[in-house]
Amino acid sequence: MTAAPPDALAEPADRVGTGWTAALSLANVAIWVGWYGPLQILLARQAEDFAPGTGMSKETLLAWVTGAGAVVSLAANPFFGALSDRTTARRGRRTPWIVAGAAGGALSLLLLAGAGGLWPMVLGWCLVQLTLNAAFAAVTAAVPDRVPRPQRGAVGGWLGAAQILGAVAGTGLATAAGGIAAGYAACAVFALAGVLPYVLRYPDLRLGAADRPAWSTKAFLRGFWMSPRRYPDFGWAWLTRFLINLSNALVILYLLYYLRDRLHYHDPERGVLILTAVDSVALLATVVVSGVWSDRVGRRKPFVLWSGVLMAAATALLAVWQTWPSAIVAAAVLGVALGVFMSVDFALMTDVLPKAADRGKDLGVINVANALPQVAAPALAAPIVTHLGGYRMLYLVAAVVGLAGAVLVGRIKGVD
Repeated sequence: MTAAPPDALAEPADRVGTGWTAALSLANVAIWVGWYGPLQILLARQAEDFAPGTGMSKETLLAWVTGAGAVVSLAANPFFGALSDRTTARRGRRTPWIVAGAAGGALSLLLLAGAGGLWPMVLGWCLVQLTLNAAFAAVTAAVPDRVPRPQRGAVGGWLGAAQILGAVAGTGLATAAGGIAAGYAACAVFALAGVLPYVLRYPDLRLGAADRPAWSTKAFLRGFWMSPRRYPDFGWAWLTRFLINLSNALVILYLLYYLRDRLHYHDPERGVLILTAVDSVALLATVVVSGVWSDRVGRRKPFVLWSGVLMAAATALLAVWQTWPSAIVAAAVLGVALGVFMSVDFALMTDVLPKAADRGKDLGVINVANALPQVAAPALAAPIVTHLGGYRMLYLVAAVVGLAGAVLVGRIKGVD
């Protein structure tokens, strides 16, 4: 008779309650505030301040800073996910990393607030990415640890709502704080405080020392390579997420400059906040509903396909109709489609994980598909905007990339 796996490695069967979901969602909001306050407002403002002394345009400087942070994110998320898989602390596998990552992220944001030039700015943003990715890897892995498969669409919907609420809250805090340093301080406080309800109220599953695999540096490093030939569904799901996230990253990266330099909007920072709010309201209208609907019908791929197609159409609209009203329409359509994609694609990803013992690491590899576009987007966007056709060409390229991601979801065979 085969022994039952330990609780930390067993496939979850009991549905999680609304309190657990709400606390985990708030922790996600906190982490996204730490990312999006800088990405939407604060880093762009610092780039404008520092660019004159560097010989670079503000667009190029911002691309270098965000790209360097994204490189750190690429390694940090799967690395800390793998470490949490092996953690045998009394507080559980995930909780120590959530606490340490959020605290480190808050300190890193304060360091970034005091940056006096390009290199301190790069260092500060890289530290923000390093620490908050440690927390994010652990928070994400809690879902396949605790949530049964038939409930993952609904929970994924709430986590998707948390991401956009984090974007709105981060943008709002950065805008309303009254200055760059104050904006970073506000985001730092929220990033730390927001994880406390989850880590203090809900005990984590512990991994016994006897259940932790023996240490092997070679095996640990080899584990980060997920062969597409051995795990084809995992590979296609990863590529789908990467392409759609790359399309979205191309849209977001220069949004402040697009409003100022192309649309000549009178208050571009306020414009970013308005568009983010429109996108958020539309997203919230679909993100939970679509996740619940996907759970009930037991299907994932059609939701991902058609949401990707709709996102590509909205992105193309930014290229062919470059006005403030069109930006509002595109933001609304993107929000509707992104809500469907975020909830159902997250459930799809958890459905294709190969091993329970490696959930944190494997989700970290999947989250590379979120971080890698932050590296690729600046490398693509900067030359397109400055030399190859401007913002019109940028958004056409983004639409084609997103459409390719939507179509490739059909290659996943093991999930309906």
